[in-house]
Amino acid sequence: MPKVLISDAMDPRAAQIFRERGLEVDEITGKTKDELIAIIGDYDGLAIRSSTKVTKEVLAAATNLKVVGRAGIGVDNVDIPAASAQGVVVMNTPFGNSITTAEHAIALMFALARDLPEADKSTQAGKWEKNRFMGVEVTGKTLGLIGAGNIGSIVADRALGLKMKVVAYDPFLTPERAVEMGVEKATLDELLAKADFITLHTPLTDSTRNILSAENLAKTKKGVRIINCARGGLIDEAALKAALDSGHVAGAALDVFVTEPAKESPLFGTPGFISTPHLGASTNEAQVNVAIQVAEQMADYLMTGGVTNGLNVPSLSAEDAPKVKPYLALAEKLGSLVGQLAHDNLTKIAVELEGAAAELNSKPITGAVLAGLMRVYSDTVNMVNAPFLAKERGLEVREVRNDREGDYHTLIRVSVQTAQGERSVAGTLFANKEPRLVEIFGIKVEADLDGQMLYVVNEDAPGFIGRLGTTLGEAGVNIGTFHLGRRAAGGEAVLLLSVDQSVKPTLDKVQALPGVKTVKALSF
Repeated sequence: MPKVLISDAMDPRAAQIFRERGLEVDEITGKTKDELIAIIGDYDGLAIRSSTKVTKEVLAAATNLKVVGRAGIGVDNVDIPAASAQGVVVMNTPFGNSITTAEHAIALMFALARDLPEADKSTQAGKWEKNRFMGVEVTGKTLGLIGAGNIGSIVADRALGLKMKVVAYDPFLTPERAVEMGVEKATLDELLAKADFITLHTPLTDSTRNILSAENLAKTKKGVRIINCARGGLIDEAALKAALDSGHVAGAALDVFVTEPAKESPLFGTPGFISTPHLGASTNEAQVNVAIQVAEQMADYLMTGGVTNGLNVPSLSAEDAPKVKPYLALAEKLGSLVGQLAHDNLTKIAVELEGAAAELNSKPITGAVLAGLMRVYSDTVNMVNAPFLAKERGLEVREVRNDREGDYHTLIRVSVQTAQGERSVAGTLFANKEPRLVEIFGIKVEADLDGQMLYVVNEDAPGFIGRLGTTLGEAGVNIGTFHLGRRAAGGEAVLLLSVDQSVKPTLDKVQALPGVKTVKALSF
């Protein structure tokens, strides 16, 4: 039974769903890094929010960990490259708190427009400073949207309902999508020059860090108001304070900071500045939604192999996982075969899907091929970290789809480029579930790839099979199955034998038989 640790406070529905799905779950929150390291080795899954830091050290101690689920969007607290290298799936729940975060951004926009926090403080202090708090309307104003993804699109929809004009900057926003959203697609400089309000809804990456730098803040319209409910680090906080002090920026509202919890900041106390303690996802509805989603996603992965909202592995629905599973087994066996036979000096690998296989999600299949191939180099490799290991070794990976049916209804071909030229193997599924090798290095041969096997390339000549059987029999090796293929009569032949005992001690004797070119022990 897979075991899951919930290490941050989460709605009780999460633990309930894990148990209903047949998983064992512990709720242990508030642990220090060292305390987490001491216990994490017992768990297959780790469910977190923003408090738990899944560092390289934590992952190194998580010897059984298969998946980290973040109940929320941001995964700044997870070392994704380290997780990928260790073969741990990282997933988040990007849609569970989208409406809540978008509404918070709109709320902060109104708070800035009407100076609500200061007006509230003044009124409750017994003052009646009606003339002090002269606000601005949002109707007719231009909202600059930096990031037009899921949350940004909701903010745009709400802003359009308020009769605002929306200008959006997002490198991935297509003109067609902009028209569909009802927004004007713009460059960043165009947005900065036009916007009366700017709200940020983009992840924190190397390209977005300090996207509102001192230089870019200087490009904004005088009197602009800025809202950030996305990630700390998108705005240069020192530059923002200077812009507020100078009056160039009329107001700013931040829900997120570079350092959190933000116990102190140069922005605190600055006129025109409003702050909230990362409340973007803090509604009852959002907390329930993300807890339910992360539990369902993690349970799907641990119980069926389905991947939803994976950040370091392609998504694969729980419904599709059973269909793809036999292909993954075939792909891994083919990758393992080519890895064991032709793993030296590999520079390129191509995974070709033909017939029914071409209709499937190719990414998990390619990951499985690479997992089988890279097992030559690592005994902890899986389909999550295999692409990472392949890239680390400079291996060029190519995927090819071919919808036509050839000799088989469905086929996977794996080709590698070696110093000796291209080598390829191909396999199919019998009865849509049984992996079967059908070609090896251009020679037709049907074989199950299972257990311990002996691979022999020899000259096709009378009496060879008898001599091989005698040699193995004298060594006490029992043959389970026997598969033979050849290019042409009297030409090069291939033998694949499944055996009940290790053949490694007899390899030299087999190699010494007349006509033998290559001998290798294989393991699947």
